[in-house]
Amino acid sequence: MSLIDIDQVRDLGAGVLLLDVRTPGEYETAHIPGAVNLPLDRIKHWQDDVRAQAAGRPVVLVCKSGQRARQAQRVIGGQVMAGGMDAWLSAGAPAQRGTPRWSLERQVRLVAGLLVLVSVLTSLLFGPAVILAGLVGAGLTYAGATDNCLLGMALARLPYNR
Repeated sequence: MSLIDIDQVRDLGAGVLLLDVRTPGEYETAHIPGAVNLPLDRIKHWQDDVRAQAAGRPVVLVCKSGQRARQAQRVIGGQVMAGGMDAWLSAGAPAQRGTPRWSLERQVRLVAGLLVLVSVLTSLLFGPAVILAGLVGAGLTYAGATDNCLLGMALARLPYNR
C-alpha cells in the first residue's frame, strides 16, 4: 500500500487529483479545498473517468481515517493520505466546512449497538430474539476481518448520507 503524509499532500499543490471517498454528507461537513467527492460505493462505476482525469498527475485518496481510501486504492490505484481527514483536521490544515454530519463509522456503531441492545432486551420476553445480537456480532467480525462493512455500505446509501 502506498501512503502519503499530510505535508507531502500539501507540497503536491494544485497538480494533484484529490479524491475524497467519504459519503457526500461527510464531505459536506469538512473537506480539503479542491478535493473531489467520489464516494467509495461509486468508485467502480467511475474508475475509467478517474483514470482519464488522473493522466500524468498524482492521485491521492482521502477518507475519514484511511480504511475506505485503501479500498478505493485497490480499484483505481493512487496513494492513500495517512490518517485521513482526522489527521488533516488535527494538523490544523485548511478545510472547507459545511453542515456538520455524523461520520459513517459513528452511524455504524450506533446502529450496531442499538440492534444488539434491542435484541437482548427483546430476548427477555422472546428468547430467539437474541439471534439478532449474534448476527450483528458476526457482521462486525466479518467487517474487521475483511475491512468490508456491509452495514456501512447500506447506511451510505441512505438519503441522509447522500
